Amino acid sequence: MQRCSIYLLLISVVGLVALGLVMLFSTSAYAQEAHGDMYYFIKKDVFWLIIGIGVCILGALTDYHLWQRTWKIWFGVSAVLLVLCFVPHIGMKINGSHRWVKLLFMPFQPSELAKIAAVFFVAWWFSRQETDPRKFLQGFLIPFGIVAILIGLIAKEVDLGTAALIGATTLFMCFIGGANWILIAGFFGTGLAGLLSVAMFIPERAARMMSFLHPEADRLGKGLQQWQALIAFGSGGFEGLGLGNGRQKLLYLPYAHTDFIFPMIGEELGLLFTWLVVLGFILIILCAGLIAANAKDRFGKLLALGIILLISLQAAVNIGMTTSLLPNKGMPLPFISYGGSNLAVCLFMVGILVNIHRIGIPIAPLPERHIVLAARSVPRI
Repeated sequence: MQRCSIYLLLISVVGLVALGLVMLFSTSAYAQEAHGDMYYFIKKDVFWLIIGIGVCILGALTDYHLWQRTWKIWFGVSAVLLVLCFVPHIGMKINGSHRWVKLLFMPFQPSELAKIAAVFFVAWWFSRQETDPRKFLQGFLIPFGIVAILIGLIAKEVDLGTAALIGATTLFMCFIGGANWILIAGFFGTGLAGLLSVAMFIPERAARMMSFLHPEADRLGKGLQQWQALIAFGSGGFEGLGLGNGRQKLLYLPYAHTDFIFPMIGEELGLLFTWLVVLGFILIILCAGLIAANAKDRFGKLLALGIILLISLQAAVNIGMTTSLLPNKGMPLPFISYGGSNLAVCLFMVGILVNIHRIGIPIAPLPERHIVLAARSVPRI
């Protein structure tokens, strides 16, 4: 099963990426940002997909212990890029948020790099022999305090979703690393309450957070996206309206090609394909879990588990918000939604999982009769 896990993982990832390209072609042509060019988003997504495949191969061929030795570089570069988001002519402000920088004439989201940098650091920290996770200082305060530097910069961008994602992943990794679960649970509850309190002081965020409870009550305001998403699911039914026949993408559902592409899958391809998407993520989680369980060392186990948390939590939040189970938060669906930075980083993480599998897979011993035959074939001197 361990040897088959990597193949199931790659098949699931390829299937999700292929579905994402098909749905992006079907939905993005009607987006206002396309300016009438039906291939506008496809061309940009393919560009990032090529980069993603390149970094995926790089991650698969590079010994994952390199990320253990170079976590400071990743952490420092991420922090600098996050600061550059607020620098005029370098950072880009889109929809009221400073989340992007101009990189190679293409917008890049530094918070995506910060996610994997935080995992590199936490995995390194709890793999050190001198770290005692049972102590409050070493098991919680220092690692979370250092990651809080990135979380604070991302929260300053008004990207509370990604900040919460990194924070939750860090807490889970601290728990897996051996920190006191009571302390982790207490801090998680306090942090969640604090995040909600901060969000309530931002009128736009507060309205979006509360609208998911009754999206139909504000279906022309903050509940518009989630209300239209529910209509898309209902219109598609089990079999769907057919690829390309969706109606919500005709400017009824804003950002149908990015954060709300999951309802478009339900409308055009039906409930069956939404189940297949969920199944794809479940397979990724299970296969990556097997890879983590059979990793060669503690760093590999923690690194693989951190990657699982980043992908699974992001997918859960996106699916939850598009089905009105969670508040509306701009977070793409991994491998499927349009978003070059997220796609490239997710594929890079898949490459790291492949490398952890390649290094950690045990070599099957030779049968006893083969050893005897090999011994007899050795010439005597």
